[in-house]
Amino acid sequence: MQGCRPHLAFAEKGEEAIKFYVSLIPNSRIIDIQRYGEGGPLPAGSLMWATFELDGRPYSAFDGGPTFKFETGFSLFVTCDTQEDIDQLWDALSDGGEEGQCGWSKDRYGLSWQVVPTALAEMMGNPAGGDVGAMIQALLQMKKLDIVGLRAAYEGARVA
Repeated sequence: MQGCRPHLAFAEKGEEAIKFYVSLIPNSRIIDIQRYGEGGPLPAGSLMWATFELDGRPYSAFDGGPTFKFETGFSLFVTCDTQEDIDQLWDALSDGGEEGQCGWSKDRYGLSWQVVPTALAEMMGNPAGGDVGAMIQALLQMKKLDIVGLRAAYEGARVA
């Protein structure tokens, strides 16, 4: 096997989307972009093939036309250390898209993202340190995740 990587098939505006993603995620870059010429299956200039990296991980993409749609079952999962990072990324990804529950957001290109604090995994992985159930109940009430709110729910039962 030569490798495995996610491939994003956009209906349209794939090049615009990957430029947007690369601008948001540190340690990201576009490696190669190729566009359709005249006589191709999509309008000239549409994204025929792209390779790029998000946080150093390889991806590929193309514009496939209106039959290609993203489903919520596939998402890109981004962890953030600070609430400021969550706020900035959430606001950018939600702009023109849809806010979902529990840190999920669908961007203006139809791709689903999960914007999650690093602290969430720490709390979930340490059930003896607090009330994971209360933290999950708090999470279920949120759209954009709030580290202070999650931590308060997690630590609340231990303090009481």
